[in-house]
Amino acid sequence: MNDSIHTSDAPSAEAKPARRRFLRAAVGGVAGAAAMTAPMVSVAQSPIVLKMQGAWGAKDIFNEMAEEYVKRVNEMAGGRLRIDYLIAGAVVKPFEVMDATSKGVLDASHGVPVYWYGKSKVASLFGSGPINGCDAHQTLAWIHRGGGMQLYNELLQKINLDVVGFFAMPMPTQPLGWFKKPIKDASELKGLKYRTVGLAADLFQAMGSRVTQLPGGEIMPALEKGVIDGFEFNNPTSDMRFGAQDVLKNYMMGSYHQAMEFFEIAFNKKKWATIPKDLQAILQYAAEAASSANWWTAMDNYSRDLEELRTKHKVNVIRTPKSVMAEQLKAWDVLTKKLSDEDPFFAKVVESQRAWAKRVAYYMFVNEADYRLGYEHIFKTKLPA
Repeated sequence: MNDSIHTSDAPSAEAKPARRRFLRAAVGGVAGAAAMTAPMVSVAQSPIVLKMQGAWGAKDIFNEMAEEYVKRVNEMAGGRLRIDYLIAGAVVKPFEVMDATSKGVLDASHGVPVYWYGKSKVASLFGSGPINGCDAHQTLAWIHRGGGMQLYNELLQKINLDVVGFFAMPMPTQPLGWFKKPIKDASELKGLKYRTVGLAADLFQAMGSRVTQLPGGEIMPALEKGVIDGFEFNNPTSDMRFGAQDVLKNYMMGSYHQAMEFFEIAFNKKKWATIPKDLQAILQYAAEAASSANWWTAMDNYSRDLEELRTKHKVNVIRTPKSVMAEQLKAWDVLTKKLSDEDPFFAKVVESQRAWAKRVAYYMFVNEADYRLGYEHIFKTKLPA
């Protein structure tokens, strides 16, 4: 009896699929009716727009390097975020971009820490600081892997800069600079009216120079007015675009005063907090991508323009004497101790860099091929000592 009752109450095999089709149709009909009566809502959104200003004049190659970063961000963001890039002076002066970003006058900036070292001389240790045993590539590795970023963020907090920052482009050694006559001895720097920035200014002052700190765009007017007699900025391309070769003819290569430096890409912290995490990641990792792109751009342009300075403009390109660099090292020793004694945080950053350099630079020096020897062998030429 139980079997007969079960069989008569259960739907047949053919009935089950039919019933499911009916239910699906009914649900679909209700959903379709609801969709027809609901208002149409657009899913398109306006992009987040960030106003970024650089610290660089319109003709400076550093503008092109900033634009390499902006291009990567804008293309990867897929229309959801866009950086609008402005050249130096569009909103604030070059030395003011960090303050303007912190205060929200700008959403972002592209500059160098040395431009705000007036707030703390520790800023220079994150670019153009005392020689620490590493080159720029190894020091950038310290920022990313050796605790440098944590110390940078600690500094920002100490001096109330309300920004999130990233670093890009391990810059080649900056030349000693441009002079009316070659500097053959460190004593010739005494009394020289000279342009540099950051801790390099402290260094040259310790060596007896009369230093004026100026942004790049003000260098040539200062030369023409006699405010300075010589200067360094950064590289052959920027210097040539400034027109240095039209005023001075002695270009001295190699120096410890700014042997490692990086671009600083900063964002207002409050603005940063409003940006979705995936777009924050694009802003961060685009800095790493631009770091490589900037280096490639530098190698191509700096080398070609140095050759043009030598051949077309008849500039006397000279290797800075080792005796001058030796005196720089002695001055660094005195300066670093003085500043470390005055500021425990300065000492903390210096010790972190040196601990990293002792291990990392040792590996590089022991392992590296002698590229100079290889160059001289292949091209059958002797490079300046």
